[in-house]
Amino acid sequence: MAFQAGGQRLVPRSVPDTLEAQAYLQDYATYLEAVPFPSVVLDHRWDVVLANTAFETLFGGVGPHPTALPWDNFLRFVLFHPDASSVLADHESGWCLPMLACFSAAVERHGHDAGLQAIRREIAQDPIMEAAYRQGLPHWIRAVGAVAVELDGAVRSLHHPDVRRGDTACRVVVETPTTLLDMGYRRLTMVLREPRPMPAPRRTRRSQTRRTAGHLSVVPAPRV
Repeated sequence: MAFQAGGQRLVPRSVPDTLEAQAYLQDYATYLEAVPFPSVVLDHRWDVVLANTAFETLFGGVGPHPTALPWDNFLRFVLFHPDASSVLADHESGWCLPMLACFSAAVERHGHDAGLQAIRREIAQDPIMEAAYRQGLPHWIRAVGAVAVELDGAVRSLHHPDVRRGDTACRVVVETPTTLLDMGYRRLTMVLREPRPMPAPRRTRRSQTRRTAGHLSVVPAPRV
């Protein structure tokens, strides 16, 4: 897929092999660009098929990475990019653990998919994340309940680069028209809320949230 820094993706990364489907995706890209909130179309591996300018703006400040840029594969970004927590607030409990749970479900459905298996190997290379995936995740899901790992409808915290929004939150809406669903895609939109006040220590220490390795520091213990 062609990428223009700071702008929409005009050409899908991979498209179905019919002219009608390709034309639909081109028109859907135009529609997506009219959405004021960060919105992205993903395949079953979380590879980004289409993304609008608001999505590019939200993640425009993250540094380079060989495999985990947010406009390439959103799951890899959440799990492996050292800058993920600079945008995705409450990164471990709000984003990383729920995405690990979604990944686990995807592996059950598409166990032989080469892209998913590559992500699984990368998880295994990080001892903390591997422990979270194998031992911590089942306990966490039992503790918080299945609703906590559902993306659609979830309210998640963000650090928006626009100072007018700053520390805010979004409601994640997964809304996929039938045509996209038939192509194996789904659309995820982050409906931004009005800015909310955050404790001062969080602002003064935000620069310390960047990690270079071991992007999970702890798996929350199950509630009793």
